[in-house]
Amino acid sequence: MLVFRQLFDPSSSTYTYLLADRKSGEAVVVDPVFEQVRRDAALIAELGLRLVYALETHVHADHVTGAWLLKQRTGCRIAVSADSGAQGADRYLVADDVIAFGARNLQVRKTPGHTKGCLTYVLDDRSMAFTGDCLLVRGSGRTDFQEGDPAAMYHSVHQEIFTLPDDCLLYPAHDYRGLTVTSVGEERRFNPRLGGEIGEADFTGYMRNLHLAHPKKIDVAVPANLQCGRPSTAVDAAADPQWAALRYSFAGIWEIDPHGLEEQTSAVQILDVREPEEFSGPLGHIRGAVLIPLGVLAERAGELAHDRPIVAVCRAGSRSAQATVILREAGFTDVANLAGGMLRWRAEGHTAEGGATLEYVAEYSI
Repeated sequence: MLVFRQLFDPSSSTYTYLLADRKSGEAVVVDPVFEQVRRDAALIAELGLRLVYALETHVHADHVTGAWLLKQRTGCRIAVSADSGAQGADRYLVADDVIAFGARNLQVRKTPGHTKGCLTYVLDDRSMAFTGDCLLVRGSGRTDFQEGDPAAMYHSVHQEIFTLPDDCLLYPAHDYRGLTVTSVGEERRFNPRLGGEIGEADFTGYMRNLHLAHPKKIDVAVPANLQCGRPSTAVDAAADPQWAALRYSFAGIWEIDPHGLEEQTSAVQILDVREPEEFSGPLGHIRGAVLIPLGVLAERAGELAHDRPIVAVCRAGSRSAQATVILREAGFTDVANLAGGMLRWRAEGHTAEGGATLEYVAEYSI
């Protein structure tokens, strides 16, 4: 069974793709974004996968790749085109190379034009392909910098992409209109730049008269991506908080488990966001917890200090997760959610003030 996820970076309108073989758990990610590595790593962990490759379709000019940072977090290998000019990769790809992950694989096709080192990755059963900035949904990548060549792009699309089955789904590296996927058959018929009876001269003439401004991040992105996203300084922009052993969830919430919280109770503020009757009810509450119900948290957030981390707590972890969002919007930076809430706290045998016996709590929680 194939695991497939399409992820999005709103800042650069970049799509990142996660594919995995469910049986083996081996996974690859295509075109990761530096600022989204924490999100991607959280999804991989939650799905129980092991990342084996971070793949690039090309050297991007509009965002910094997350490949290097993913390698630091997961131990995966980095693979780029042998024609990309990038340094620091573990594997340099050429036409017809195969990227294996478990029982599945991606075939490498060279599709230059947007840059000299563009690649398209085709799934083993040819049901989907990842075209980078070569072929977009009803469009194409630009060809006016990074050794771009409209004639090369025309031939790449017609010889390497349009020769795939009509029902092969095509997933681009970007879309600026909210479109997520297309197919070979659709683009052969309806792409206004490359479809139908449009010839090479038509396409090259079109592309040479676009007169587009250069990407805003090109001066930062290209040098960084020529190093596979390795920062020029030792600063890790996606470093985890150091005040406790936290886990970042795919929902975008920092979480702490009961054992981790018990080790930090004297150093953090424990915020209980349940209702008063729950605070003094069968589950009890954690010693030293401050009660501010979720419904009034936004207006009472000023009662909390900014100089100590906050751990939000509720019955099962849902309301407290929402509380962390409210607190971040209020300007608090070191905020975490108690995973599983008071139910997990009591179930794992941690002490609480008030409340009932563990036997009663077990019946109460059903």
